[in-house]
Amino acid sequence: MTLRLWATMAVAAVGISAALAEANAAGQCAARTDIVKALGDKFHESEAGRGLISPNVVLEIFISDQGSWTVLASDTKGQSCVISAGE
Repeated sequence: MTLRLWATMAVAAVGISAALAEANAAGQCAARTDIVKALGDKFHESEAGRGLISPNVVLEIFISDQGSWTVLASDTKGQSCVISAGE
């Protein structure tokens, strides 16, 4: 059971790393403070939760009362990438 959990976590970490690379290549990355400000100003989103997905990356979920949501991956250097968004 523990081996299966570790395998699942490893696959998820690789998937997130690939998503970060794609987001960065697509120009969906910027300073975390800038992205968080834009999410609040434009979409009225605020952080609803976060979790550590690797020693250097935090996954953050932002939501609004209107139903929009954004998933960010933020690194320890203050850079964030939009992984997914929707309504």
